[in-house]
Amino acid sequence: MAVAGEDDQVRLREELLQFGCKVTEVRDRCYFKSIYFREPGGVLLEVATIQPGFLVDESEATLGQALKLPPWEEANRADIEAALVPISPSRAPRSGFMPRITGTGH
Repeated sequence: MAVAGEDDQVRLREELLQFGCKVTEVRDRCYFKSIYFREPGGVLLEVATIQPGFLVDESEATLGQALKLPPWEEANRADIEAALVPISPSRAPRSGFMPRITGTGH
């Protein structure tokens, strides 16, 4: 789930705590800030800010062309890169592609 900004996230976190949810502290993920909690069925939910966004360390023109890692994962770069499957341009999704979801809407 996304929230517009940090103030909204903090307000939601406080409300969740008032309802008795166990909520993490705000975690800085470099591209956004997140809080995590579990719904009654045990599903882990994330509430992330939209900003600062993925243009923090690259331009829109080069977005997604290189593997970007947060500082705490840089030590694992070689292992992470070795586990990646190369993506050829013919297999990459088209820009703006969104799958169409159909149904009865019940």
